[in-house]
Amino acid sequence: PQPDRPTPPRPSQPYVPPAPVQPESFADLPGWGSEDHAAGFEAFRATCNVARDRAVAEICRRARSMGPVGPAEARAFLETNFRPERIGGEGVLTGYFSPQYPARDRPDSEFSAPLRGKPEDLVAAGAGGKDALRRTDDGVLEPYPDRADIERSASEKTLAWMRPEDLFFLQIQGSGVLTFPDGRRRKAVFAATNGRPFAGIANPMRDRGLLAAGNTSGEAIRAWLADNRGPRADEIMRLNPRYVFFSLAPDDGKQPAGAAGVPLPPGRAIAVDSARHPLGSLFYIDGEAPILNGAFPSYRRLVMALDVGGAIKGEVRADLYIGQGDAAGAEAGRIRHTLRMHRLVPRVGAGY
Repeated sequence: PQPDRPTPPRPSQPYVPPAPVQPESFADLPGWGSEDHAAGFEAFRATCNVARDRAVAEICRRARSMGPVGPAEARAFLETNFRPERIGGEGVLTGYFSPQYPARDRPDSEFSAPLRGKPEDLVAAGAGGKDALRRTDDGVLEPYPDRADIERSASEKTLAWMRPEDLFFLQIQGSGVLTFPDGRRRKAVFAATNGRPFAGIANPMRDRGLLAAGNTSGEAIRAWLADNRGPRADEIMRLNPRYVFFSLAPDDGKQPAGAAGVPLPPGRAIAVDSARHPLGSLFYIDGEAPILNGAFPSYRRLVMALDVGGAIKGEVRADLYIGQGDAAGAEAGRIRHTLRMHRLVPRVGAGY
């Protein structure tokens, strides 16, 4: 699993030069011939308005002026208007989803973890507000407490009560839907973090012999935390110092919005390092050689860069949004594939 999706930070300093690119043809893209071009085109058409590149904006305008498009027409449109470039090197593809968890208005022995709203003393700082500080009684600003200290303190803004392992995974995914016994459904929306770096718990659990090397999927991690609820699970979860605060909103039934501000099309949206890739960029991803049991062998498809993530760093790094609910969560938690990325750039002279 991958961490929360806050507002995208500005590119970090010092400047990091981009990885070398290699011009290609569409015939060079593994699996391009069997791609669902119509689905990829529709994902582009639905979200391309977020791109700031003027050439892409013109291609977007033409795409949105078209009527229903079949596979052949979609493929021709994409190949006419774009050309692929291989981004040098290999990286990692992971997956994320929008979870749905039960919640309560009052705590009990099972639902003992408070879903906390943004604290009054949290001060956003740094580029893009990605750091978090608090002011002490004598007026000095200091780093906001880590997960362990927050959990030991009383919650000043409790929005709901959850199972501890569910809250932990909600914080990792950054948003989700809560269901209450009376039938109410509420969206848990990312509000802020404590500014601490994300630390995954899969490798420490493997190193401690709690999970097998090939069985560190999100599903396996969550099951272990549930089976060991209490001090033992708390110790493991506190290895990740990052803590996420939320707000609640009515559930409109739509997919969550990513950092680009548009609903994420399942299977067609990725989170990227926004210091390396502008949101709204179009890519073809080639993910293969999974290391986790039960994973699909490959992910080859056209995707839009519509989100960011605290652990998504680097030129060849992507987190694929799978969708909502348990099935999406099971799939997303098994994605850890070797990744090759191909950027699709507008063709010069393609009508603009």
